Amino acid sequence: MDPLRGIVLFAHGSRDERWRAPVEAVARRVAELDPTTRVACAYLELVHPDLRTAAEALIGQGARTVRVLPLFLGMGKHVREDLPRLVDDLRAAHPAVAFALAGAVGEDPDVIELLARKALQS
Repeated sequence: MDPLRGIVLFAHGSRDERWRAPVEAVARRVAELDPTTRVACAYLELVHPDLRTAAEALIGQGARTVRVLPLFLGMGKHVREDLPRLVDDLRAAHPAVAFALAGAVGEDPDVIELLARKALQS
C-alpha cells in the first residue's frame, strides 16, 4: 500500500479574507481530482494556518509524504530562503515523514503559458 500523500498549498497571506478564495479553490480542485490525496492550505503570514499547523494536520490524517507547493510567481526571498528553513524544521520534527519542496508555481512552463494566454484574451 502506498503511503498516504499530503499536499500543502503554501501562499503568502493577506489581511483581506477574500484573498484566500483562489488558494482554497485550488485545494478543492486538488481534492476533486484525487480524493485519496490530503490537501491543506498554509500561509507565511497574516493568515492561519501556518505551514507547521497545516502539515501536522495532514500528518494527523495519516500522510507519510508531504509535498509543499509554493503558490508564488517567482523565487523571491520567501521561497528561496524562508520556506526551505520552515520545511527543514518540519523534517526535524517529523523524521518519519518524507517532505518535498516544489519550486514556485509561477516558474513552471505550463503556468507561464497559461498566464501568457490569459494576457492575450480580449
